[in-house]
Amino acid sequence: MSKPEILFYLSVFLLITGLLIVFTKKNAIVILMGIELILNAANLNLVAFNYNRPELDGQLMALFIILVAVCEAAVGIAILLKMYHYYRTTIPDHISELKEKW
Repeated sequence: MSKPEILFYLSVFLLITGLLIVFTKKNAIVILMGIELILNAANLNLVAFNYNRPELDGQLMALFIILVAVCEAAVGIAILLKMYHYYRTTIPDHISELKEKW
């Protein structure tokens, strides 16, 4: 197996793991970690597509996605801290202020 092929398989594994985490977990912090895994899978794909080429297009795009992921993590953690400060929970299902009361 060639090196890019191994990177593709690892990327698929990271993508599936991230999607399973996002769809099955209830804690908001764990959901953010699943989103980070999905972004890392996209980064790994960009690097693998540009593995043996002299251009740096894939690596530059991966660097851009890393910067976006860092910003997303900072904003997400800030929102979670505010949510915990106000509601005293990080589980999105327990926040019911906007739900209808029957």
